[in-house]
Amino acid sequence: QVQLVESGGGLVQPGGSLRLSCAASGSMSLYGMGWYRQAPGKQREVVATITRGGTTRYADSVKGRFTISRDNAKKTVDLQMNSLKPEDTAVYYCNAARDWFPGNYWGQGTQVSVSS
Repeated sequence: QVQLVESGGGLVQPGGSLRLSCAASGSMSLYGMGWYRQAPGKQREVVATITRGGTTRYADSVKGRFTISRDNAKKTVDLQMNSLKPEDTAVYYCNAARDWFPGNYWGQGTQVSVSS
């Protein structure tokens, strides 16, 4: 089992950057990790995932702007977000998956707002 706590959200202007971090308890190295987001009135969607072996995937909407990384020793998974757009505004959730994404474990979410 794993517990997840996100941090790093906030308000940023368009074109700005934010770095989200997810701290995991338990054996994070056994899990694929992912970031998801949910905007008001929309369904939750995948942003980026990273497997236990380090293979990454990104939603088309964030390719080239966001980078997911993991540090198994620190038990953290980060999402570096650059060139932020207003449409990136959402609550961002960390997820841990034993087999298929999304897995059963979610953090509480952190708000990201992109506005001038």
